[in-house]
Amino acid sequence: MAGNDFISNAVHRSGETAQDTQRLGEMVDAAGGGPAPSPSEAPSDASILNFALNLEYLEAEFYLRATGSALPDELTTGTGTRGEVSGGKPVPFQNPVVRKFAQEIASDEKQHVTFLRGALGSAAVSRPAISLDQSFTAAARAAGLIGEADTFDPYENELNFLFAAYLFEDVGVTAFKGAAPFIANKTYLDAAAGLLATEAYHAGIVRLSLYNQGVIDEAVFGAVQKISDVRNAVDHVGDDDQSIGDADTLNLIPTDGNGGAFGRTPQHILNIVYLTPERATQGASTPPG
Repeated sequence: MAGNDFISNAVHRSGETAQDTQRLGEMVDAAGGGPAPSPSEAPSDASILNFALNLEYLEAEFYLRATGSALPDELTTGTGTRGEVSGGKPVPFQNPVVRKFAQEIASDEKQHVTFLRGALGSAAVSRPAISLDQSFTAAARAAGLIGEADTFDPYENELNFLFAAYLFEDVGVTAFKGAAPFIANKTYLDAAAGLLATEAYHAGIVRLSLYNQGVIDEAVFGAVQKISDVRNAVDHVGDDDQSIGDADTLNLIPTDGNGGAFGRTPQHILNIVYLTPERATQGASTPPG
């Protein structure tokens, strides 16, 4: 779901110093076989927050454009070159509840961008270039939801929107969980915990909405399982990703053996965003920016 060198660019855009950039890169490399840095050797909190900000830009633009809006210019500037956004349009929602929670999530994601930019001050990075048109076709093809010659528009209808949101939200929860051990400042850690909780609420709402769709059309269960299978295949974490269940089994809350949420390192997240099990350097949602 992301374009050429997105996370590599995010690393370089996020590091406050050359040492921070190196340490953030080491965090990203850890899942690829390299040694993970200890919390004392981790990049600065500002570098980690900037890394998160790059991903929040992506989520915010996805939801805002689905509900007929976009990030205002004043929330997209910062260090580095600001990228443009391609694709995205209002979804023709049929269910008023889905429309209303899409609007609520869009507002939350805009607030996440605002908060992170405020916490970072002049160190905040600008919005990267984002593709919302071709990216989801690549994801849908990888999951086998469509054929190699077909296209997938997440804004075409309500169900497509929910599939795309499912791809985003579970990943967001595991990203914040994975970053928590590296945040030293307790104020930032508390804020990150709040963002993680919000993303978990979002994910739960999306999962429940898809389950309700599956009750009407059981083919939805199979489609969601395919998306989960792709995430499992590329993230190098193991068989951790969990679908929503089926007509006989409900699984709205994906947890580990302790009843807790799973975490993923930046490289794990990158593999999902780029849809590759290899060390990712290019993909579909975010072109060079």
